[in-house]
Amino acid sequence: MEIRSELRKVSRSGKPTWAVLVATLALTHILLLLSYGRYLLPDGRRLKLPNEHNALMTPSQNALLRNTLAVNVSAAPTGFLENNGSGLRNETEDDEGFVEIVDFESFEDVNDSVIVKEVAGNNESDSLFPLEKNVMQNQVQNVSLQSHQNSVLSGGSSIAAPILENSSLIVTKKVSKKKKKMRCDLPPKTVTTIDEMNRILTRHRRSSRAMRPRWSSRRDEEMLAARKEIENAPVVTIDRELYPPIFRNVSMFKRSYELMERLLKVYVYKEGSRPIFHTPILKGLYASEGWFMKLMEGNKRYTVKDPRRAHLYYMPFGARMLEYTLYVRNSHNRTNLRQFLKEYTEHISSKYPFFNRTGGADHFLVACHDWTRHHMEHCIKALCNADVTAGFKIGRDISLPETYVRAAKNPLRDLGGKPPSQRRILAFYAGSMHGYLRTILLQHWKDKDPDMRIYGRMPLGVASKMNYIDQMKSSKYCLCPKGYEVNSPRVVESIFYECVPVIISDNFVPPFFEVLDWSAFSVIVAEKDIPRLKEILMSIPEEKYVKMQMAVRKAQRHFLWHAEPERYDLFHMVLHSIWNSYNVDSTFVNTGCVTR
Repeated sequence: MEIRSELRKVSRSGKPTWAVLVATLALTHILLLLSYGRYLLPDGRRLKLPNEHNALMTPSQNALLRNTLAVNVSAAPTGFLENNGSGLRNETEDDEGFVEIVDFESFEDVNDSVIVKEVAGNNESDSLFPLEKNVMQNQVQNVSLQSHQNSVLSGGSSIAAPILENSSLIVTKKVSKKKKKMRCDLPPKTVTTIDEMNRILTRHRRSSRAMRPRWSSRRDEEMLAARKEIENAPVVTIDRELYPPIFRNVSMFKRSYELMERLLKVYVYKEGSRPIFHTPILKGLYASEGWFMKLMEGNKRYTVKDPRRAHLYYMPFGARMLEYTLYVRNSHNRTNLRQFLKEYTEHISSKYPFFNRTGGADHFLVACHDWTRHHMEHCIKALCNADVTAGFKIGRDISLPETYVRAAKNPLRDLGGKPPSQRRILAFYAGSMHGYLRTILLQHWKDKDPDMRIYGRMPLGVASKMNYIDQMKSSKYCLCPKGYEVNSPRVVESIFYECVPVIISDNFVPPFFEVLDWSAFSVIVAEKDIPRLKEILMSIPEEKYVKMQMAVRKAQRHFLWHAEPERYDLFHMVLHSIWNSYNVDSTFVNTGCVTR
């Protein structure tokens, strides 16, 4: 109104008005650019703010917006994800050191640690996350982090977009001349040995979870009967399909697996939109969660359309796509990821009765990382980052093998290795200097001993990749030191190339720990014993090594992905571990409620 009155005065005065009009238009454009232009993406698209349209919408439209998790996913494209059109690459970390890319495993959560590190030498042009790069360029450098209680995005719409300036969650980016080390760059304060892990597993099996269902179900009765059959399984000493030495108890495993094939039914939630949900990545380091998602959602033997017939419930989201969509680079904060998953569980628990019946104890997720915190406390979690110091629960959670798949259309490419007599190299390692441990390994062994082929990053190119594979196929022992996290793709990679894995990672729970005896086909070395590495390996008699290498070949079938799942393969091993966890770890009682 003030501008309009001023224009009238100028027009009555008889003075030229063109200058005033030009100035007004310029001011209007500047204001529009300030409020709108800063959220433009490089390709011209605009980031939508979490509550951007709420003020203009009716109450019913607002309710619909909050319910963004309930979407129809049938129209979304199927198949594995190679490129989503925004520059996403599946190979988030080439652990062999062939491609210069960003490692999200190095980013610390401020809720877990007050130590923050500025990522140095980051080439923004090489970023895998153009969306997040654009957001970070427009953020204030020095801002504070509000408490977790104040970080909940209003209206339940944290699902809509990454965190921006007007969100209630403010991101910290500390810039300091003195770089501080993150937790992943420091040795653990406590160490749980493999013997202690075995004792924890034994104690866990003797007790059962205190969580009881709010009402009983026919499925509970089936699970209770299955448990009794497993406990009284007939003794198996020789089996045509299984190799008993690599199992803790092959008799119980075989009976449990057979009952899973006969009884188990899984309901896969349809809620959730792409790309976070229903978008499997089948190549690179996150292939495990992607392959399981693809095979589980497409499975007709185990899945059911009626959730009332299910024993277990699968929440099909990908940790990689969750991170790509919502994580703000260099923020060292994943509160918005946890908030997103919290809202997801609240949505399915309000729409269905099944989550509330058991508190989520019969629900499971398969992901390389865990950002769920307390709202999924009772769920079964199959996780690559099986770290006992980071909340991994032995006996309940499942250690998910981290598989590095090079070719999505042929996950078995280059499978196999040389026989023991042709393996001339004692030990081999090559890879990036992630975390503190690999630097220690190279300090002690790089160029120190011809029997110990220890390298850093290998040169770029196909020839180097083939040389890396040939070295693994030609080595007796393949070293698997931890990187930023306790898990490493080299464990499965070693088995893939029939090389005995040497796991150097304190507090790491090996994959399928509850059913496999890792002492039969691997060597586990404490981090403090790296200086004695050659002494430890040389002390293993040749006869024992040959038996271990044979066990590696026999265990190999349990760590392979197939386009069409095969009996006892990796898909079935993950599914069995989830079935076994719920069967062994849950309390099935008659609550006095009506059976449904």
